[in-house]
Amino acid sequence: MDPEAGSVTRESRLKFYRTTLCLAYQSFGVVYGDLSTSPIYVYKSTFSGRLSLHEEDDEILGVLSLVFWTLTLIPLCKYIIFVLGADDNGEGGTFALYSLLCRRAKLGLLSSSDGPDDDISAHNSRLPRKDTVASSILKEFFDKYHSSRVVLLLLVLLGTSMVIGDGILTPSMSVLSAVNGIKIKATGLHENYTVFISCVILVGLFTLQHYGTRRVGFLFAPILLAWLFCISAIGIYNIIHWNPRVLSALSPYYVYNFFKKTGKDGWSSLGGIFLCITGLCRGHVCRSRSFFSAFDSGKFLAVLVLSMNSLEMYENQKIMLSSVIAFTVVVYPCLILAYMGEAAYLSKHREDLQRSFYKSIPEVVFWPVFIIATLATVVGSQAIISATFSIISQCRALKCFPRVKVIHTSNHIHGQIYIPEVNWILMVLCLAVVAGYRDTDMIGNAYGLAVITVMLVTTILMFLIIVMVWKRHILGALAFVIVFGSLESFYFSACIAKVHKGGWLPLSFSLIVLSTMCIWHYGTIKKHAYESHNKVCLDMLLSLGPNLGINRVPGIGLIYSNVATGVPPMFSHFVTNFPAFHRVLIFVTIQSLTVPKVPPNQQFVISRIGPPEFRLFQCVVRYGYKDERKDSHDFESRLIETVAEFLQSGNDDSEVRASLMEFTLNRPSSTENAAALRLENGVSAGSSKKTVRFRGVGCSKELEDLTEAKESGLAYMMGSTCVLATETSSYFKKFVINIVYGFLRQNCRRPATSLGVPHTSLIEVGMVYRV
Repeated sequence: MDPEAGSVTRESRLKFYRTTLCLAYQSFGVVYGDLSTSPIYVYKSTFSGRLSLHEEDDEILGVLSLVFWTLTLIPLCKYIIFVLGADDNGEGGTFALYSLLCRRAKLGLLSSSDGPDDDISAHNSRLPRKDTVASSILKEFFDKYHSSRVVLLLLVLLGTSMVIGDGILTPSMSVLSAVNGIKIKATGLHENYTVFISCVILVGLFTLQHYGTRRVGFLFAPILLAWLFCISAIGIYNIIHWNPRVLSALSPYYVYNFFKKTGKDGWSSLGGIFLCITGLCRGHVCRSRSFFSAFDSGKFLAVLVLSMNSLEMYENQKIMLSSVIAFTVVVYPCLILAYMGEAAYLSKHREDLQRSFYKSIPEVVFWPVFIIATLATVVGSQAIISATFSIISQCRALKCFPRVKVIHTSNHIHGQIYIPEVNWILMVLCLAVVAGYRDTDMIGNAYGLAVITVMLVTTILMFLIIVMVWKRHILGALAFVIVFGSLESFYFSACIAKVHKGGWLPLSFSLIVLSTMCIWHYGTIKKHAYESHNKVCLDMLLSLGPNLGINRVPGIGLIYSNVATGVPPMFSHFVTNFPAFHRVLIFVTIQSLTVPKVPPNQQFVISRIGPPEFRLFQCVVRYGYKDERKDSHDFESRLIETVAEFLQSGNDDSEVRASLMEFTLNRPSSTENAAALRLENGVSAGSSKKTVRFRGVGCSKELEDLTEAKESGLAYMMGSTCVLATETSSYFKKFVINIVYGFLRQNCRRPATSLGVPHTSLIEVGMVYRV
């Protein structure tokens, strides 16, 4: 073996280990916040009902055994072994699972153009498996019954709306539970004061969202590690000092004995026990090929990027191994020790049942632990707030949520976003929940129902993925559903039984969010269908040219529409009434695909419309649901550069190359060096297998015209449409389209504003769409 090669191997291994440990350290403050703070309220919520303690320790040991096996079966077994492999090119969560089904099994309804992402190389690295009998039957079923696809989409949106609801319940539950600990020392403190302190912390937390978390993000991991160290050390102390016998609760016998003695009361307490894993379902936006991509932990994308400049630089194995190490080596044992210690204390102090966590803290370290607990709940709340922003950004990109303003709080780190409207709505709702409920038991009932619903949705989607994407035997998929689905259904039955005790809150909120998402998606689909059905053939438009006396004015016109081929009805309406348009015309269609990210060199697909002398182009701009939308100046620079490279690709003579080089160097953009490098290497940013290429000496003239048009300026044209239901539509459809969808369109961000189009260069064409 070559000694130098051996040295390189050793260095690469050391780098691999260093990177893995670094990622494991960073993940503590990103994904384990509310999961790690759950010991504050689990026992209190479990024994808040009819379940009580007797002289024997059977109830305590039974609850501890249930907590242990719940943490073991669902996080360790279900997610690591199965859901971990269902990442969508590094994305995890409900949207990632649905994205896999959209692209690999063709079950999608989110985009009318799921097809265009087939040529995206970054998302086709896995070799397709041969269809099994079960996968063929399921595919035929979904093809035959369109309603089944609608139900699947509703299921995904239900899970997503529940996770958005967690953005309200997690901060309320965590912060209020931590602040209530002050009543242990200030016994005469009125409940109003703890509620007021919690509200002040929540207002401060939401107010700081505008500034991003990059300045304090480095504190997240140390705070959570300090918290885990504290609860594990206190747990060990309580086990030794109060009751070492609690170690026997690791036996599943105590689960059987618990239900045998408690019966219906034990079943009712499952809602509180389930809170020990509420930190698992945060996802739907996570950008990690890791343990928490399986956990539906949107926090990983939303906050892990605070400590990393680029997640793509890490290989799958590093990220996966780092997350598994963080959970299995640190988080899991620390939580088990904490629950054991609290159970040991409860076995000797039954009178402290409703305040056992803070009571079990030794007197000498109470205040430091109280402060760390409060900080840890703030970190966990921050994570779910950031995750909610990312989830809504995904829904918006896939046309399932009204347009909102998305602010990127960091110029260097992708993924740090802030949505003002959502932030203040969440703050108001959190304050309403804390001030209205005032009791963590009621909030806990709502919290548990929201989380278990998301887990059931994940289980159902995993069944489809195992059969239709992984092409495994259906018996394995059925075993997965039977084992984990039955366990989660058992918990779900206990949570749904407490709808009247607070569980109605996530159901009501989710119903509102789900209705909003469905109506917006329905209205958008109808609007796009109208544009596609009423688009104008280019030949017809050009034939009108001599009759209308169409004039070409200097400059470049960017015509935004949802029509990928042909001329949108808005533009034909404009030309008919005002027969003039720019010297160079580019029809721009922005498509959101059900893939996380589209490689930069495959985002722009350029094709020519008509003969070269018309100077008409079609540009399809493809974004993944995690791609960052650039500002208008950067976008137009990339677009024009791509058109120029498209023209250059049709001719290899030196004159054309010199003209393109001159065009590139004259670009007022910070990316000119990168463009020149791509030109030197002969790379076309807009090329793809569907690109139409032309060759001819006239290409040099086209580049000169493009340069002159660019210097004359750009104008943006968009439709300002009013969408109404047809006169023959049902009253329900008229209510949905004319009133609800119309209200959402009037009160959301305008398309030009969301795209960052400068107002001074905007031309809006008014039309009425009858759908």
